Amino acid sequence: MAHEGKRIRAAREGIEATKLYPIAEAIKLVKDKASAKFDETVEISMNLGVDPRHADQMVRGVCNLPNGSGRTVRVAVFARGAKADDAKAAGADIVGAEDLLEIVQSGKIDFDRCIATPDMMPLVGRLGKVLGPRGLMPNPKVGTVTMDVKGAVAGAKGGSVEFRVEKAGIVHAGIGKVSFDADKLVENIKAFADAVSKAKPAGAKGTYIQRIAVTSSMGPGVKVEPASVLTA
Repeated sequence: MAHEGKRIRAAREGIEATKLYPIAEAIKLVKDKASAKFDETVEISMNLGVDPRHADQMVRGVCNLPNGSGRTVRVAVFARGAKADDAKAAGADIVGAEDLLEIVQSGKIDFDRCIATPDMMPLVGRLGKVLGPRGLMPNPKVGTVTMDVKGAVAGAKGGSVEFRVEKAGIVHAGIGKVSFDADKLVENIKAFADAVSKAKPAGAKGTYIQRIAVTSSMGPGVKVEPASVLTA
């Protein structure tokens, strides 16, 4: 524990706890302070001026990161016939209908994203209690209920990230890896922040995006000046 505390204190050196850093400087600090033996994920957290308990203040959407996420995403698709063929051709890891339903019901969920064609939703709906709590339930609002399964699979594989505000009004996501060039991380962050900004709900009052911070998986958080991230 003493060693862990020493490591954390060393990582925080040079980072002012109350300072808001321009995004380029914040990313430089995150990259410099990443000391794990693996390629850490760079994460963004955004505090929003919403109360998700109210339906008109829910924030949810999807962002296609211009430089990918650096993650290997396993994709499952509920589809039949030609659409199932499209999903396989696009690189989906698991494709099926009733057979895939049985696999999921058995407790084997070996995928990170679930996509379905609209006609499959009565079947997929039976998995709500299994997929819902894991954030895997297909939803048309984030493009995972669609006839364009080829595009949806390609997006998931290419670095699209879903986001959904938590009870405390916070949205967070992994937007790349420490090994990415700094300018690519900045570009991904700006794209993500723009997507969250465009998802502003009708019921939001006052300042919508209140605080932004970035960090790596094992590193300290760095507070970011919102104006350096948000486009006009």
